[in-house]
Amino acid sequence: MSQRRDFADNRRVLTQALDAFAAYLTARLAGEPAPLGAYLETPPALALLSEQLGLSRFEQDLLLLAAAVDLDPRFRDLMAQAQGDVNQPWLSFELALRLLPEPEWSAITPIGRLRRWQLLEPFGSGGALQARLVVDEIILHRIAGLSFPDPRLEPWFRQENLADAESVAVDRQQARASILEIAAQWQAAPSLALAPIARLVEGDGEGYAQVLATELGLKLYRMAGHDLPVGHVEREQLAHLWEREALLHGVLLWSQPQDLNAEQAQRLGDFFDHLQGLILLSGDSAPALRRRQCRVSVQGSDASARLELWQQHLGESVSGVNGRLGLLAEQFQLNNSTILHLAEAFKARPKGGVEHLWQACREEARRGLEHLAERVDARADWDDLVLPDAALTSLHTLAAQVRQRTRVYRDWGFAERSDRGLGISALFAGGSGTGKTLAAEVLAHELQLDLYRIDLAALVSKYIGETEKNLSRVFAAAESSGAILLFDEADALFGKRSEVRDSHDRYANLEVSYLLQRIETYRGLAILTTNLKQAIDPAFQRRIRFIVQFPFPDMEARSAIWQRAFPPDAPCNALDIGKLARLSLSGGHIRNLALNAAFLAADKDMAIGMQHLRAAAESEFAKLEKPLPAAEVGDWT
Repeated sequence: MSQRRDFADNRRVLTQALDAFAAYLTARLAGEPAPLGAYLETPPALALLSEQLGLSRFEQDLLLLAAAVDLDPRFRDLMAQAQGDVNQPWLSFELALRLLPEPEWSAITPIGRLRRWQLLEPFGSGGALQARLVVDEIILHRIAGLSFPDPRLEPWFRQENLADAESVAVDRQQARASILEIAAQWQAAPSLALAPIARLVEGDGEGYAQVLATELGLKLYRMAGHDLPVGHVEREQLAHLWEREALLHGVLLWSQPQDLNAEQAQRLGDFFDHLQGLILLSGDSAPALRRRQCRVSVQGSDASARLELWQQHLGESVSGVNGRLGLLAEQFQLNNSTILHLAEAFKARPKGGVEHLWQACREEARRGLEHLAERVDARADWDDLVLPDAALTSLHTLAAQVRQRTRVYRDWGFAERSDRGLGISALFAGGSGTGKTLAAEVLAHELQLDLYRIDLAALVSKYIGETEKNLSRVFAAAESSGAILLFDEADALFGKRSEVRDSHDRYANLEVSYLLQRIETYRGLAILTTNLKQAIDPAFQRRIRFIVQFPFPDMEARSAIWQRAFPPDAPCNALDIGKLARLSLSGGHIRNLALNAAFLAADKDMAIGMQHLRAAAESEFAKLEKPLPAAEVGDWT
């Protein structure tokens, strides 16, 4: 009702102002000039606009007169009469200088407020003086009393819902202290162009942005930053349009960019360096900036706070999760809006039970990791593993520690007695194809967690400090889900500790220490794999909780692997497992042979036979650039 009343009041005053303006112009054109102020009461919407954008009285009158040409047909006739040409029923700057009091030449310059804020633009031929002055459509509606977001900004800026800001799980006392610091620095800045950018270096970016906007009484908009215009002029126009929007609507701009390539990051950094307004950046992928920053750190939600949020949003449906809500709140570090979204979806379809909700949480939490690592579809179970008893025992113990981590560390108080982090680490050592990745898949399937394979060789950079940045991005993205991280080829980083002869040697050792530190503090399971355990420094090995050996399979183990290599529905013809096991191959190569033989048999519409396996073996050994032992496969017919 208030908005409707405001619109009606503005329309009443605007109508009176247009009547007065028309009377003033009629008198001027009749040679009977009178002061404009004697006629004109400023409409409330225009008065507020002028105050927000700092318009002078001449700029305000010029804007109203240009708008009047679109709002009231009388003014088109008056403009044509003033210019002595019925074909020119519009306002030009030359005409405005002649008709309006206290004229300002600077008002029409590109750096003047009217054009910088894109309130009006010269249109058509005739140069700056004779060109038609056209009011921006959004501004025209605003003068008429209608205020709404500029739809031209929608591809880049999205308004966030602040309705649930009070239930955001952040440390309120700590957040308010940092907000006072940010507000003080913003207020002390001589202008918005010199206001520092707030940079959240630790904590829930979305939750903190909601709290910051709410505490300051601002609307919150989010910017991803991927698709900024490539051209500098287009970016500058977008910046000015956004700056106008932020001033008119009272907006905090928040950005937590992800998946930016180097060119996109550079464009976004340049955009923020020159953007006037109140800006909050969060996340590890925020671009480098030259502009002054105010860095803040706020603790995110702990498991108990997230549990309260789940209970609040699930309501009566909480009974459908079978008492496992605490485990879910502990495992997935989700923000308030995501918890609300998932809870609403679960209430709409509760039949899936807690397994469905757990899977939905996995899918939400994995988003930050998708562009940094390769997700492995983990379907293998314990029956697929053929390993010595000692290795299997270690893997079962490892799974139990991940499963019981919260109970032992938090509920039983062991976290207070740990002199290092609470992460669980393992080194899987063995030759190629001996089951290291398969074992990681089994653990992920058993624990119902995502498994991500990270190529350490690809993360290691020759540039000092870049390796740590790459690793930091991976661990930060993984924290929300507690996914299992599988670091392949640990030898790329974990070689024998080098004697420090120069700065590069020192930084190489620092990179290893940094990775171990992040593994120790990571709240999930981190697995390192190596083909050469002896190449890893013993000092580094001592900091890893589990070391599991994956030996090359002996004949008995190879027999077991061959028996598992063929699915129950695969047609097999008199396969001799004893003969197959004589061929010295690792489990990975055995599975390759079985699969390739299946394709050969299927192509000939036959059951899988020994002859197909021999052909597959010849192909596999050729790939390995090794001679096929004739004595071991001579009777594969």
